[in-house]
Amino acid sequence: MATEAHTEVPADGHKGAFPPFERDTFASQIVWFAVAFIVLYLLMSRLALPRVGAILTQRKNHIDDDLRAAQRLREESDAELAAYEQALAAARGRAQTIANETREKLNAEAEQARKALEGELNRKLAEAEHTIAATKQGALSHVRGIAVETAAAIVERLIGSAPPAPAVEAAVDSALKT
Repeated sequence: MATEAHTEVPADGHKGAFPPFERDTFASQIVWFAVAFIVLYLLMSRLALPRVGAILTQRKNHIDDDLRAAQRLREESDAELAAYEQALAAARGRAQTIANETREKLNAEAEQARKALEGELNRKLAEAEHTIAATKQGALSHVRGIAVETAAAIVERLIGSAPPAPAVEAAVDSALKT
């Protein structure tokens, strides 16, 4: 009849105490709990955990390989960058050298052209000075003749008769000396 007491439903709708807390079934439940725990522990430790461990080890190795590859690639890129910077510096140096040589060459050519132009201008200046001196000399020689003719004409007009040519020339020469 003890079993009947457990199967009866009380008036409030509950069947009695929670089964794990019943004294009659507590010992067998503990035994079955221990057996299930040991079986699960063995399954987990022998099957599941080694697989999880292997997966974690594989992932760690894969990550380490990726990190090593990344480090290697970084070192290669650093080496390439250093080589690029070195080549760029060498190219800049060559460009500076070429620019300096070109500037010096152009300065030398400009200096030669300047000297040639100065020589040509000095030659033309000397020719012009010679032409001016000859023209001046010619003009001065004509000035005396013009002065003699003008003085003779003025004196003739003033006094009504032409003065003697040697007297007019002597007077003009005397005036030109002073």
